[in-house]
Amino acid sequence: MTAAVAPRPAPVAALLTEVAAVTGRRLRHLRRAPARVLGVALSPLVSMVMLGYLFRDSITLPAGGTYGEYVFAGGAVQVALACVGPTAISVALDLHGGMTDRFRSLPISRSAVLFGHTLADLLVGLLGLAVVTGAGLLLGWRPDNGPWSVLAGFALIAVFVYAMLWLGVLFALTLRNVETISVITPFVVIVLPFLSNAFLAPQNIPSLIRPVAEWNPVSAVIACCRRLWGNPASTGGSYPAEHPWLVAAVSLGLLLALCSLVSLRRYRTAGA
Repeated sequence: MTAAVAPRPAPVAALLTEVAAVTGRRLRHLRRAPARVLGVALSPLVSMVMLGYLFRDSITLPAGGTYGEYVFAGGAVQVALACVGPTAISVALDLHGGMTDRFRSLPISRSAVLFGHTLADLLVGLLGLAVVTGAGLLLGWRPDNGPWSVLAGFALIAVFVYAMLWLGVLFALTLRNVETISVITPFVVIVLPFLSNAFLAPQNIPSLIRPVAEWNPVSAVIACCRRLWGNPASTGGSYPAEHPWLVAAVSLGLLLALCSLVSLRRYRTAGA
């Protein structure tokens, strides 16, 4: 009499189980490092306090409105940019610390490792966003539209956070050196917001770099959030300013697809 053989789980169910296991492992590590949330929120908080509070009476908007409400969307989106460096460093440390080889020895999908890593870091990014939102409310930010529009704005930022996490994974698998990553990724947090409409209206940016600010995907995400929240928004006759939803959807879709596919391919051959 032959023994009954337990049915093997479906490939999708097995992948979800593996992703959940890797996510849980990553969250347990992050629980021992609560300062990670503060690190993600620190740069946006500094920007909001320094610009949105201290200089709120010194900066005027071409379309009018309160600068403190204008700058909040820039600070919220900066949370996503601040997630790039920590994620890149974590993945690079796994590569150099032998964790990648340990995962290779386990009967799990290699894609589950990166998906689990990014999902856990997404939670950290959302916690950082909650901290920044609380600070924004204390500094006077208020949404003027209904709750569904407000939630839609934060959902868009969550998608942007996840796209930036995959950019961090791609940085790690491309650069691999932790010191190099530590030098390069801060520029993402500092330079990209100032080359967008995060803190200044494009009309107030020098004409030489104004097209960069107008077509920056960060500008499109911020413009969409400001419209959803009913906050002061940038004006202008450029195509990105008139169609931020299309620019945001195309740029985020391409960025997420490109970074994730290239990262998964490189991770499969990492250390091989």
